[in-house]
Amino acid sequence: MLKRTIFVLLLFVSTLYPSSKDEIASRIHHILSKLPSSTHAAVLVFNPLTQDTIFSLNPAASMIPASNTKLFTTATALSELGGDFVLKTSLMTDDQNIKDGVINGNLYIKGYGNSLFSQEDLEKCVSDLKQKGIKKVTGKIVGDDSYFDDVYTRDDWIRDEVANVKLPPISALVIDRNRKVTYRKRGRRTRRYLVNVKNPPLNAAECLRSELLNQGISVDSKAVQGITPDGAVEITNSGIILRNLLQEINKHSDNFLAECLFKTLGAETTGKQGNAFFSTQAILSFIKDNGIFSEGSSIVDGSGISRFDQITVGALAGVLEKMYFDLAHFDDFYNSLSIAGIDGTLHHRMRGTRAENNFHGKTGTLNGVSSLSGYVTTASGDDLILSIIFEFDSKGARFHRDLQDDIVTLLADWK
Repeated sequence: MLKRTIFVLLLFVSTLYPSSKDEIASRIHHILSKLPSSTHAAVLVFNPLTQDTIFSLNPAASMIPASNTKLFTTATALSELGGDFVLKTSLMTDDQNIKDGVINGNLYIKGYGNSLFSQEDLEKCVSDLKQKGIKKVTGKIVGDDSYFDDVYTRDDWIRDEVANVKLPPISALVIDRNRKVTYRKRGRRTRRYLVNVKNPPLNAAECLRSELLNQGISVDSKAVQGITPDGAVEITNSGIILRNLLQEINKHSDNFLAECLFKTLGAETTGKQGNAFFSTQAILSFIKDNGIFSEGSSIVDGSGISRFDQITVGALAGVLEKMYFDLAHFDDFYNSLSIAGIDGTLHHRMRGTRAENNFHGKTGTLNGVSSLSGYVTTASGDDLILSIIFEFDSKGARFHRDLQDDIVTLLADWK
């Protein structure tokens, strides 16, 4: 009787928790069998420590990765710049002596890719000027975004592309994500709208001039756009460290922040003005230098909102593997990813399963595209890397996301 009970119990457990690689592969095939025949699928699952491939389907097929592209942008940034790298906005002057409380010259606000700089940060910078005894600026207030080029819109970056997401201007100098509040009257109601600024450096200069006056610092001249001269002295700055920015980009799949970081890569890796070409070259060099599978991959932006991005699940798994073994940067990379059932774009997914608070990953969504890549730990303690891309024209995104979640949960349950 005892043997029969043990046998039944083992049978029950084996039903709940798949035990062999063949059985896992069979169950993943069963999940994928639910896909419509028109869905194009690619899946790769492997163990980075044992180099054992658990499941593979079309690993070298070129597909639209959507926001999984951000994995390349953020991994390259960490590897090239390090988690402590500071992206800042600086207030500078060509007056070499401000101890008299007067800036006898221009006051420059220069952006170095700090895409989260806000009006509140600006107020703190001006407050810092007051604390340093500044009472007057005799020259102009100059906005400088020359750290990047002035190609602000995606449609100009990629020939013949019609971006499906309209972003604010991508610039080195940013205030409040390059958006401003405006009010429009509709009938009897006045409604509040956010509109994109047209000239980011001029807008920043005007905001700075206004805040200086607001805090009692007199300004003799106007706000203009220009270039900070060599030898200008930094008075104060406001910045964000890269590891904190990456969490905003990956957990919340923030396209604007990703595109600004993309151009920062171009500027920092070349020492020249950041542009899309230099940025792409930085990512391609990262892929090549780390032996990541590159055939069939083409990256044209930093966020993945371009449908011209083509990446294989083999390449996506490759970048995850590279970061997994990067002791200096893995924690920052891993912590930037959304956690199933906990936060970010995975906040509502896989709740109540073993994947909850376990799977760390990056989602991707465009019309007719759903992607998911990341790390999951099995019930027996093995770390697995997985990448899934579905391109579809029926059943919808939610249906395809549910199948992705089923695969991740299956792997989390594996004993």
